[in-house]
Amino acid sequence: MDMSNYYVPSESKWPIIGATAVFLTVFSLAMAIFESKTGISWFTKILALGSAVLLIYMLVGWFSNVISEDQQGLYSNQLNRSFRIGMGWFIVSEVMFFGAFFGALFYARMLAVPWLGGEGDKGVSGMLWEGFQAQWPLLNNPNSELYPSPSGVIDAWKLPFLNTAMLVTSSITLTFAHHALKEEKRQQCKAWLLGTLMLGVVFLFVQGYEYYHAYHELQLTLNSGIYGSTFFMLTGFHGAHVTIGSILLAVMLIRVLKGHFSPNEHFGFEAAAWYWHFVDVVWLLLFVFVYVL
Repeated sequence: MDMSNYYVPSESKWPIIGATAVFLTVFSLAMAIFESKTGISWFTKILALGSAVLLIYMLVGWFSNVISEDQQGLYSNQLNRSFRIGMGWFIVSEVMFFGAFFGALFYARMLAVPWLGGEGDKGVSGMLWEGFQAQWPLLNNPNSELYPSPSGVIDAWKLPFLNTAMLVTSSITLTFAHHALKEEKRQQCKAWLLGTLMLGVVFLFVQGYEYYHAYHELQLTLNSGIYGSTFFMLTGFHGAHVTIGSILLAVMLIRVLKGHFSPNEHFGFEAAAWYWHFVDVVWLLLFVFVYVL
């Protein structure tokens, strides 16, 4: 093997900075959930802000390094293959991540609630509070002061359906952008990619309004029992992934505007596209199993 064509990156500070930023982000999120009943402290707010700044610093620095190395032509075919394998395994890990939350939803909905209603050998309905009904969504909570029962659920065929249409459309526009790049039609690529990014940003604004509606009009919160917690954990983490995907698309748009990529060498664009299509598929599952069924 000709080792002269194999590029070995120099030592980098970005992995440890990234790991620290992710840890602090998750820790601040856990603290915010823990303090949600009594009010989020200033320490938690400052920690969340600091971790976000650190995460942005890591992303900008690491992206800049990789883009610079790529533009210098330092990456060999062997390294490009390793990038593809790494991105593939990363998406597999994301499948496992969301699989765990969908598994929790399945367990609560299909097993735990029927058991509590007296179904099967594990039925314990005699131990539950008066007025309990074994149905999903579970809206009648035992202690209305600690766990206020929501007055309703989000209508699947209004804002969620609108968001579904936008994400499906964004996958189509991103595919057009990819084909335009491979055909060296850069103006079309820029237009389709900008459209995809705008659809992702609008999706986030619509979901933010949906959360406002859930909290202030339906009293559906993280403290609304098992339904509220599964709803916000699944949709919230998906929203975080849409945010990350939008950042990736914005970086790809900037690179296309600067003349980066060629019809045969554009893995950065492909990796962002893989991630966005994965996020879209997750949303389709969310729409069906969280909102519709």
